[in-house]
Order: sequence, then structure tokens, then C-alpha cells
Amino acid sequence: MTTAALRPARVPIKRDSGSWGLQGALDRRGLGPVAGVDEAGRGACAGPLVVAACVLRPGDGARFAELTDSKLLAPAVRERLYDQVLKRAVTFAVVVIPPEEVDADGVHAANIAGMRRAVARLDAHPGYVLTDGFLVPGLTAPTVPVRKGDQAVACVAAASILAKVTRDRIMVDLHETYSMYRFDEHKGYSTGEHTSALAAHGPCEMHRWSFANVAIAARDHGASPPRRVLRSAASVRAVAPAPLCADDEPVRQNGRIADMTADLQAGGTPAR
Repeated sequence: MTTAALRPARVPIKRDSGSWGLQGALDRRGLGPVAGVDEAGRGACAGPLVVAACVLRPGDGARFAELTDSKLLAPAVRERLYDQVLKRAVTFAVVVIPPEEVDADGVHAANIAGMRRAVARLDAHPGYVLTDGFLVPGLTAPTVPVRKGDQAVACVAAASILAKVTRDRIMVDLHETYSMYRFDEHKGYSTGEHTSALAAHGPCEMHRWSFANVAIAARDHGASPPRRVLRSAASVRAVAPAPLCADDEPVRQNGRIADMTADLQAGGTPAR
């Protein structure tokens, strides 16, 4: 049997179906349930990475007229839609990936692993998985990456809202312990206020020590990582006393170097 014979038949999408078009087309072909997957906090330098997977009911589009990328919604709208998704979804799963896992594995690898876990925790095994922008290998169902999926596909937007609201609430709670950083305002992203707080206080255990700006702040405060860190090449260069070259550091092809906590000396490069 040829590879082409194994592919599903072409799925027609109605022009006026909006963000429900792709899911609806797959459902009509018997290829559901269709799960959407998205994350929140990938670009933050503090706090967890949160991944969600969600299956919405076919034909529920009228109940989610406001559904779109969570970052484009006002907080009050996100909260309202969050409650609605919890109430109306066929099944959903939310995975919280702590900063230590992001530091140990790298943000992209941690994100991919979290997406696999979120899909695996759904009560109903999906017939198709739609993701926001990039392919997620290792899933047990066919996967389609959708460009700007959190705006174009309703179930991806729903996953985006579950992840975003969950993470925002965690960051607000962290503010109670780490009030000097104002996590309740910037949610761990590298805003001007957060950058100033990092410079003034140095990083805490909730920061991602594998990120270049956190590594710089740690160096300036004479602090070493509190855990094993898979450092990006950019963060290694950021704290190096001189530019690194290929002959000086065994940077792997994936651009990362694994350090133990004691390896990073303040103001220097990781010991080998």
C-alpha cells in the first residue's frame, strides 16, 4: 500500500465556518474527537510553562462567539471563557511544567513533552490533534500544525485560554511570596519593571536560570543556579568574560550545554 493511500480523504472546509471550520470538517469525516493544544508562558523568564489540551463539542460555536487567542482578550473575558470552557468541553487537561523542568530540559523540549502529556491525559483519545504553529512529534493521533492556530481554530483557542488563565493565577499566587518582582503584574515576562527588579534583587528559584537575562542577573549578584540547568548558548555567552568560539566551548549541535549547579561560576563560563 502506498503512502498516499494511507492519508485521509481531502477534507472540505466551509468558507463561512470561521474558527470552527477545520474541526467541523474533521468531525464530519468521522476523524474526531478533535483536540486543540496550546501553551502559555513559553517566552516568560519566570514561573511555570503551562500546556493545555481541549476537545470542544461539535456545533457549540454559537456559545463561544468571543473565542480567540487568549492574549488578545481582556482578563475579564478570559476568565468568563475559562469557566465556560470548563463547563462545556467534552474533555480537557492542563499540565503545569515547573521552572526546574524548563531549566533541565530547555523550554522547547519541555513544551513538547508537556503537550504530549496533556493529550495523553484527555478522557477521550483524540482522532486528530491541532496545534498552534508547529508539529508535536510523538503523539498517538494524527497532528496538524495550524499557523496562528489560537486565532484560527476554536479548540486551540480554548486550550490557549485554559493555559493562560491557569498560569496567570499561579503567577498572582507567587506574588505573595516574591512580591519584590511584581509577578502579579507582568506574569514573569521580561517587562521593564521585571528587568529592573531582576537587576535590583537577582533571580529567585522561580526564575528560569537557563535564560540569558536571568543568567546575567545571577552573575551580577554572585549567585549560582539552584538546580541543574541546560543552558542556552546565548546565556553562556551572556555571562562569559570574552566571546566564545567553537574551539573554546563544546557547544552541542542543539546549541545547549548541560551544567550542574556548581559548574557556573559568577562572572565566568561553566566549568568543564
